[in-house]
Amino acid sequence: MGRQVFGFRLAMIAVASPAALLNATPGLGTRLVGSAVVVTFMTSYVLFRDWQRFGPLLLRHPSLLAVDTLFGFLLLVSAGPDTTLAYVSVCTPLLAGLLYSWRGAAVFASLQALILLAVSETLKHHTAVADSLLLPGLCVITGAMGSALRTLMLRFGAAGEALTEARTRLAAAEAVSAERARLAREMHDSVTKTLHGVALIADGLADSTAASPDRLDPALIRRQAELVATAARRAVEESRGLLTDLRAEQDSGATDVGAELESLATDFTTRTSLPATYDGPATRFPLTSAVSRPLLSITAEALENAYRHARATRVDVRAEATPTHLVVTIRDDGRGLPRGTTLEDLSRDGHFGLLGMTERAASMGARLLLTSDEGTEVRVEVPLT
Repeated sequence: MGRQVFGFRLAMIAVASPAALLNATPGLGTRLVGSAVVVTFMTSYVLFRDWQRFGPLLLRHPSLLAVDTLFGFLLLVSAGPDTTLAYVSVCTPLLAGLLYSWRGAAVFASLQALILLAVSETLKHHTAVADSLLLPGLCVITGAMGSALRTLMLRFGAAGEALTEARTRLAAAEAVSAERARLAREMHDSVTKTLHGVALIADGLADSTAASPDRLDPALIRRQAELVATAARRAVEESRGLLTDLRAEQDSGATDVGAELESLATDFTTRTSLPATYDGPATRFPLTSAVSRPLLSITAEALENAYRHARATRVDVRAEATPTHLVVTIRDDGRGLPRGTTLEDLSRDGHFGLLGMTERAASMGARLLLTSDEGTEVRVEVPLT
């Protein structure tokens, strides 16, 4: 705002100088007006151009503004208080109000008004009382305006800082909430399922050892115990991997999603004996980890749902690329979801798999479609741009 005040003064000098020079007394009067105009104009121009340098100096040293008032006094003496150049003097109280609040505005408005009255009296300009008080009154008004603008800008600044702080806190809260949701998804897709498997195997082991001595099968008990130990070690590895992932930065390297989907289907078939096939073009689909990891997790969750809940006999995984999207479809021939089932119902009953799939799709800007008609089909449309 201070810089704009000097820009305004430059414009006023440029507009009013020709008339003041034409009305000045030929000879010495014209030279005095011209010199005062040049000095005032150059001073205002320097302050306007290098306000970033001189503005802090004016803010710390009000005496420098008094020097500026002296240049305005020279302009008044040479051109006279009844010329349009005299209106340049109202800029000083305006600037004082902006820089030094109402106290500075009062001091410089009073000083400028006294200078105007003194110059008018010294040069014997006999005008009406109302006309002689016009410029001093404008100085008081502009000083008050500068002080009011300063207060308004400070309030806007405080409001802006409060808004920025509120946004920062909101962003932090959203980041914490997103991280909690991500951690819940990771635990559901890894440790929770493994521990559920441990519990099932342990139940079978308990039933085997509870049989009568003549019906005990040592080989079966040993195999079940080995499965419990293997599943427990897997849970430990998954927990360590989860902790490592939480502490490590996200990898920005590209992943061949097609190869990963095929490997995922093959491992799923080996582990569960439920046939899972992959069909996709030979073209590689290199995606960043921020996209490939959620996509692979959605696929793995869909495969697990087909095995655990759908009673399916076959699962097909298909990938195809369009000019704008990578579309991955996971379809099983199981019993599907009951009609009218919603994510809220599943969450309330403790089934968070589909909710996690939806959140993962949203995290990478993809669209997830779920249809359940003679089986279940999960369709993920990932934008490639």
